Amino acid sequence: MRDDSEFSAFAEGAVIRLRQTAFLLSRDWHLAQDLTQITLAKVYLKWRRIEDPHAYARRILLRTFLDHKRRRSSEELTVEALPETAAAGDQAELRLTLVEALGRLAPRDRAIVVLRYWDDLSVRTVAEMLGLSESNVKIQSMRSLEKLRVLLGEGTSAPR
Repeated sequence: MRDDSEFSAFAEGAVIRLRQTAFLLSRDWHLAQDLTQITLAKVYLKWRRIEDPHAYARRILLRTFLDHKRRRSSEELTVEALPETAAAGDQAELRLTLVEALGRLAPRDRAIVVLRYWDDLSVRTVAEMLGLSESNVKIQSMRSLEKLRVLLGEGTSAPR
């Protein structure tokens, strides 16, 4: 049976990855921090009963994010242009561009891309987490990646 010290060790090891995933989903560091804290609190409540804490934490983070997006009060205010920010080097600019492009995807599509390609989860695992068929996850992945390519200025893929 797991104890509180084991949870503390798990939380310390998982918090950075959870927060990064939450940021990619939400595009807001403050919301990412909130989502991470909510996730860890829920994991702690079930700590003694869960078999795979990492998988459970990812599932809870995803559900918490999607629940937040469904609430009316979570709507974002969109603006025509982003304010100018200082960025050092091309990597920072690329990262900001990618995060902005991810933000233009629908929440579920963003979740599929982040879980598949950032968290490196299998199609089956993502399908189970979202309650979708594996073929639906594959199709949505393909469509979302195509949207990202267009948004990032890479054009469309080769004709099929």
